[in-house]
Amino acid sequence: MTRTDPDSRPSRRTVLVAAAGVALVTTAASGTAHAAPAQEQAPARLVDNRTWTTYTDWRSGTGRGTRPVAGSRPGLTFAAPAGTTTYTDPHLNRTGEWEYAQWTSPVHRLAVPATEVIASWNAHTPAGTWIQIELQGTYTDGTQTPWYVMGRWTAGDDADVDIRRTSVDDQSDGKSSIWTDTFSIDDAASGLRLVSYALRLTLLRAPGSKAAPTVWRLGAMGSDVPDRFTVPASTPGLAKELTVPRYSQNIHAGQYPEYDNGGEAWCSPTSSQMIIEYWGRKPSAADLAWVDPGYADPQVCHAARSTYDYQYEGCGNWPFNAAYAATYKDLQGVVTRLSSLTDLEKLIAAGIPAITSQSFLKEELTGAGYGTSGHLMTVIGFTADGDVVANDPASPNDPAVRRVYKRREWENIWLRTKRYNATGKVVSGTGGVCYLYFPAHPTPKQRKALAAVGVR
Repeated sequence: MTRTDPDSRPSRRTVLVAAAGVALVTTAASGTAHAAPAQEQAPARLVDNRTWTTYTDWRSGTGRGTRPVAGSRPGLTFAAPAGTTTYTDPHLNRTGEWEYAQWTSPVHRLAVPATEVIASWNAHTPAGTWIQIELQGTYTDGTQTPWYVMGRWTAGDDADVDIRRTSVDDQSDGKSSIWTDTFSIDDAASGLRLVSYALRLTLLRAPGSKAAPTVWRLGAMGSDVPDRFTVPASTPGLAKELTVPRYSQNIHAGQYPEYDNGGEAWCSPTSSQMIIEYWGRKPSAADLAWVDPGYADPQVCHAARSTYDYQYEGCGNWPFNAAYAATYKDLQGVVTRLSSLTDLEKLIAAGIPAITSQSFLKEELTGAGYGTSGHLMTVIGFTADGDVVANDPASPNDPAVRRVYKRREWENIWLRTKRYNATGKVVSGTGGVCYLYFPAHPTPKQRKALAAVGVR
């Protein structure tokens, strides 16, 4: 279900709704035929990923009250408070005082001057702690953005000690804006781009507390994907299917409506839970104790609660889903863009499934049985003919989740940035967005596959 009309937004991405969950459109299109413009040959490189993960990374930049943590999984945590600050939680109507420490990354110059930037982070946030991620960039005209808040994150939601995890609305400088979790140039046709950025990480905890957040991964993906109604067809190169658990969001319809009206909107956390469990991780019995014992697949309910963005009022904030995956032992999560099904084949060959975002009319994806202004599903493999094998959470039950979709249809609805909706209006497509979850210590084969798609 959608809370806002994504088609009215200036950003190309419809997936603020896609992230919220599948919005089914069971009616046919308006009946007006539209000839899509000719295919555009995309530039070779459309995406830039920069991530801080190593001990050396955490020693770079500028820290105030932080210290790098060595070991098998390096990170950043408190050394001593740099000061205190007050924060008024708009979702709890409560003002509190917090100790903080802060780290600012070195400036990263984008290899791809960007129209959009999405930050990702992986962190441990014990009860009573949280983190804030901000971005400041420089435009091609030499001016700077303000410090934009990209997210306020905590894994917990105990109202007595935690804040409510949240995105921040109404951030703009007249050249760019933040749309829930995405920095976006307001008018990409103007030629204005973001050429560099720094990230600022603030760690917060209750005054006098010994608890402290630890951040293991911080980065951002910048992209400049050209407007396109169609993309070139790729050549099949892999026949392989991964064994990924199957969960339907629809069996949770009406459950816990406080989290975006219930399971019918939970495509993103349902997809996240499938891949988390593919890697052998699960919530504990204590984690699930709050779920009605009469509900099937309680871990999906838990995933929805753990990814819910109290400002967006949905479970589809992309970085929040990646951060949730990383709350499980030795898992990482990142949001990126891929350029083709060939990229997905490289990941599947290395045993890494992907969560992809797409929007389409009912007749554009054979066998789906629905249309959507935005939906997440997991790609788990490819048939011998090159068709896409997906675990589609918008299915009536768990056994029905596995689907096979036509390769040419699927790659187009995923990679395009423009499409026609059911009324014939030109609206946004997703442009190849996906999120990847993988071990903190990938195998050499996995590491090579991730590097091949620009992720480390």
